[in-house]
Amino acid sequence: MKNALAAASAGVLAFIGLAGTAQAAWPERAVTIVVPWSAGGGTDATARTLAQKLEERFGQPFNVINRTGGGGLVGHITIANAPPDGYTLGVITIETTMYKAQGIPGAEPEDFTLIGRFNADPVGINVRADAPYETAGELIEAIKADPGAIKASGANRGGLSHLAWAGLLNRLGIDPDASPWVASDGSAPAMQQLAAGAIDVVSTAPAEARALVEAGEAKTLALLSGERSEVYPDLKTTDEIFGIDWSPLPFRGLAGPAGLPEDVTMTLSDALAEITADAEFRDFMASRGFSVAYQDSPTFTETVMASRTGLVEAMKAVGMATDDTQ
Repeated sequence: MKNALAAASAGVLAFIGLAGTAQAAWPERAVTIVVPWSAGGGTDATARTLAQKLEERFGQPFNVINRTGGGGLVGHITIANAPPDGYTLGVITIETTMYKAQGIPGAEPEDFTLIGRFNADPVGINVRADAPYETAGELIEAIKADPGAIKASGANRGGLSHLAWAGLLNRLGIDPDASPWVASDGSAPAMQQLAAGAIDVVSTAPAEARALVEAGEAKTLALLSGERSEVYPDLKTTDEIFGIDWSPLPFRGLAGPAGLPEDVTMTLSDALAEITADAEFRDFMASRGFSVAYQDSPTFTETVMASRTGLVEAMKAVGMATDDTQ
């Protein structure tokens, strides 16, 4: 009897041990995707389409929530501070490369697990359709010839549009103040200022300028990038034109908090590769004027770190970097 009880107990303990060590495949329950920008914007729209595709693949809800404020800081910190269990993810943007240099901790690249990039759209150099510059080279020569006369805009001072433009001038050996920056509330009002003749250049993505370009009121001279855009393949890059290395590519990427389990990271990165090859997803992105630019986790991480280096240099050039470290 004792032997029988011992054998039964051993069997139960073995079963419990196996049950305790078995790990259910992620995800077992709903996943939250945090978007640091407002509902209805480009990042929100792409995040919701991505969430739908993830639901289809994994059979669990992927719920998008918006956590706005502080120029994306609130949402990015929400992602970074989440438990690293794969159940809170987020769509991060290039602003994560700029916070630390502004003296704002808690949402720099090292605070995230960078899962993969799904979108990257270069900033474009846009001028009025009747502007006397047919090329980016002619525009730069005009700035050199008359410093202070050609005003630029695109967003707030210190935002990506500003730093992309200032960084270009800096790389070309031109004081960024030679083209004064006029702060605006975003690309849409800046494009209206351009059409009205209040400013001369708008630094923003071609998708944001497309309406006025198609209306014949503006033209895009070049992309501030080292990568040609699949959506605008005929637009030359400033790297091509000037022989420089300057690619402040605004990106949208999937990320989690630092310390995300490697198996979850790789599962999501592989899923992202499939989604970015999906015809329906690509058609949606094209309909909004967004490119599809997948990078796996290691490549995306390298891209983000390189972006930070270049943007911190641009911030120093305009006196906006408070931290000398990368």
